[in-house]
Amino acid sequence: MLSTEEKTQAVVAALEDVKALDISVIDTSKLSPLFDRMVVASAQSTRQTKALASSVVVKLKELGATVYSTEGEDSGEWVLVDLGEVIVHIMQPAVRAYYNLEELWGVQPKLRANSGK
Repeated sequence: MLSTEEKTQAVVAALEDVKALDISVIDTSKLSPLFDRMVVASAQSTRQTKALASSVVVKLKELGATVYSTEGEDSGEWVLVDLGEVIVHIMQPAVRAYYNLEELWGVQPKLRANSGK
């Protein structure tokens, strides 16, 4: 069974594999009883948003983690992957700017990657 930190690292790696932009990790353990980490990443197209979500799902399943659900693949503007204690939001830049989850949660995220390299 993966720890929260191992799941988070695997999510970030899966996002980096498909060139996600502006990946941030927010520690929500003291803010919500529902999950301990929120990972937010940007994608440049609906195709990339879906590919990023798929990469996260495949990688985490390979590691034995449970993927509880994915939402939003139909539109591809914002896809949520629920891994239990780790929640992943993959968003188009305009959607991400509009909802500004980092500010909504009132935290400064730890940036893991700033570019698609």
